Order: sequence, then structure tokens, then C-alpha cells
Amino acid sequence: MWFVVFLIALLVIVDHKSRLPNEKKPNLFSIAGKRGNHPIWAWLTSALLLWATIGLLLISTGYSMVKAWTKPVEGPKILTKLDEERNAEKLRHFHNLPEKDFALMGKKPVCFYCHGDFPHAKKPMVRSLLNMHTQFVGCFTCHFNETKVPENSVVLRWLNYSEIPTTGKPFGTDVDPVTGDLIKTDDYFSKIVAYQIADGKEKLLEIPETAPEAKEFLSLRNKMSEQDKDAVKKTFHARINPVGRFCTRCHAAEKDSFIPLRELGFSEKRISAVTNLNIVGIVQKYREFYLPMIFNKGFSLEKREALLGHAAADQKITEEMKDDPRTWWRNSFAPPQPQEDADVKNPSTSSKK
Repeated sequence: MWFVVFLIALLVIVDHKSRLPNEKKPNLFSIAGKRGNHPIWAWLTSALLLWATIGLLLISTGYSMVKAWTKPVEGPKILTKLDEERNAEKLRHFHNLPEKDFALMGKKPVCFYCHGDFPHAKKPMVRSLLNMHTQFVGCFTCHFNETKVPENSVVLRWLNYSEIPTTGKPFGTDVDPVTGDLIKTDDYFSKIVAYQIADGKEKLLEIPETAPEAKEFLSLRNKMSEQDKDAVKKTFHARINPVGRFCTRCHAAEKDSFIPLRELGFSEKRISAVTNLNIVGIVQKYREFYLPMIFNKGFSLEKREALLGHAAADQKITEEMKDDPRTWWRNSFAPPQPQEDADVKNPSTSSKK
């Protein structure tokens, strides 16, 4: 800007020096005075060039200043690492990658701004399965703490907190009778979220970014110290259980499923598909998976019932389970002994052979 002012001043001085001094009172700072004996075309040319140059400089400077003033202020990009992880996760899905990333569209829960849209990342063998569910269910649906929010006080409903207008049914609730694929819809944003009923009123457990406490946190987080951020996050996590509910809590017989699929508008075919997934087979096949028997160690019966369901929580450890060669790698029991060692320790069994 100062360079432009300097150029304008220089042009004015040049113009001033080209004039004759005033007859009455010469003044160094005056631009008054008659022109020399120059032809009229020279006067017009100099005036045109001078004021055209000044005008262009002023327009250019004014445009740059207005553009700078109206440009929205961008805060520090604190999600750089999450962006990198998100892009890396997308590259792993080199096939069947959607054209639009619906998870990044519209308004989001406050959880997104720290955990991203791929919150499960610790176990490579299961993170894809777990992250897939974030398209359909809210964070609190799986992770609300049953000791602070009793399950019998919770109802599940669809909620579109993206605030993107839709007209169709939530994605995944029905199938196309001709193709057998999931129906096409414009509602890829609604999720099954948890509400707690208390004193006759429903309170959303999920914290959307439009909530007053979320708004305040998101507007101030770049100015807050790490200690203050942690303090606010603790209030957000107050009713969170770090360990989510196990697959069989929802992918079970309709009467036992934690999610009221029929009440939520799932068609008969979709109810059958969701409740009859071969989760047990997956659990037994992939050894890095969260296996039900792991929850038998260090969890109370009440906690196991919330995570696994009543039937699985009451499952007793049998001798057959201990002898199952698939149990050693899930660290539920001691590794099975080789047959020779077993014969030495049990000579009666060996003699029978």
C-alpha cells in the first residue's frame, strides 16, 4: 500500500515540476501555475496518463483491501493429523469408494471434531467393521454408560442433525425388490441416536455441534489451554463408556436386539438381514476381534449384560471351551497343552488309549 502512495506522490511531483511557478507567490507544494508553451495534445496526453495511472493504482489497491477485509478468518488447522488418517483410510478402500463423503457434509456431533469420522483405529482387523457403523448409529448409541444412564430409560430414534433437507427414508432401512440392493434415497445423514427419558422428558444423549455447550467449545477451543480442553472433554465424556456394546446386542433375534428395528421403520427383509448376520462366525474366525469371552475377565455381571446381552453374560466357562484350540489366542484361558504333555499329566487317559 505504501508503495502505491509513493508512486502517486511521485507522479504529482513530476506534474508539479512541469508547470511554471505562480507569478505572485511561488510555492514548492503548490501545483498551481500555467503550463509552458506546450501543444494542447501534450497537455491532454500527460493529464490522461497521470490520472489514468493514479486511478488504476487506487482501484487495484482498493480491490485488494476489500478482498482482504471480506475474506473469512481461518483458524489453525488442528485436524491435520485426522485428515491424513482419513485420506489413508480412504486409500485402503480402493474399491467401492462412494462419490461423496456424506460423513463430512452438514453439521456433525461435537465428537467428530476430535475423533473424526473414523473413530475406531486401534485394531486394524476390526476398525473397518466398527467404523462402518458410524454411518448408521450415533456415538452414544453404543457407548452410553449404563451405570449412569440405565438402559430402561433410553429410547432410540432416527435423527438427522446434519440439517441437510431430505425427503426419503433413512438409508439402509429397505431393499429394492427388483435388484435386492439397498434402496436409493437422499437421506444418508440420519443416524440412530439415544434419548434418555427423565421426568417425562426426552433428552438427547448425543451432543450435536448446534448444542450451546458444543458451540461455545468449538468457538473457543483454539484459544484454550490443553488443561481447559481436557476439562471440557471430561464433561462431554461424563456418560460415555469407552468399551462399546458388543455386536450380538443388536445383531440378535428381533426380540433380543437392543435396537427396535421394526419401530425404526426397517422392512421385514432388512430386519431379517440385520438380525441374522453371521457375527458368531466372524468372531470365531478373526482372532483380533473383540471376543465375548474377553469380557468375562474384569467385568461385573451388570457390565457384561450391558455389553453382551443377558444370555451371553451368563455364559459359563466350560472344560470344552478351555480345550478349544481357538481360545488360546484370545487370552481367555491358558494355552492348550500338546497331547504328549497332556498324556504325561493324565496317565489314566493315556492308558485307556
